[in-house]
Amino acid sequence: MITIQLTKLETALDQVRKAYPKVNAADAALVAAALSLAGRHAVAIYDGVEYTWPEENEKLFRAMIPEIQQVQTTVEPTKKAKAAATEDEPVTLTVGLAPNYAAGEKKLGDRNELKTLMSDILQEGVEFVYNPTDIGWQWALDRANWTTYLGEELLRKVKVKTSFVQGAVGVEMGTATKKRATKKAAAAEVETVEA
Repeated sequence: MITIQLTKLETALDQVRKAYPKVNAADAALVAAALSLAGRHAVAIYDGVEYTWPEENEKLFRAMIPEIQQVQTTVEPTKKAKAAATEDEPVTLTVGLAPNYAAGEKKLGDRNELKTLMSDILQEGVEFVYNPTDIGWQWALDRANWTTYLGEELLRKVKVKTSFVQGAVGVEMGTATKKRATKKAAAAEVETVEA
């Protein structure tokens, strides 16, 4: 499995060159760029239907309305404190992403041997390393105004998360959080430093 960092094209190029040393540098750069585009412009898969970004944003958003309405109807009237806690916890919906072969092939033009190489790499599996704003669909879904699409105020927050499928794996950069030290651990650390 090859790793393609969507934020650093030079790292993607290094990966392609290591995996395919016989490919010349210029062709490896084209393949790396095509793989990066295949990840950035991934095809969204929701409820068995594929959507391309950015042309079909509206179609996907409208297809998701029934599920968002269902989430809104599950909020039951309860005590105010409990209801506030429930409303603060967002419901996460998932949309699958598949590499966009067409976007990658478009970058490669009429170079059929490079299209075949890109296709082979994607078939073997690719790990895309990215920031949330690197992928068009995640960027668009984070900015969707669900209140407008529903025509009513949301009773519960909705967060839509994308994840790669069909042989591709996605690793989001910067999602690891630093553990907070407990008061005892912090006090012990201060004692150690003072000693």
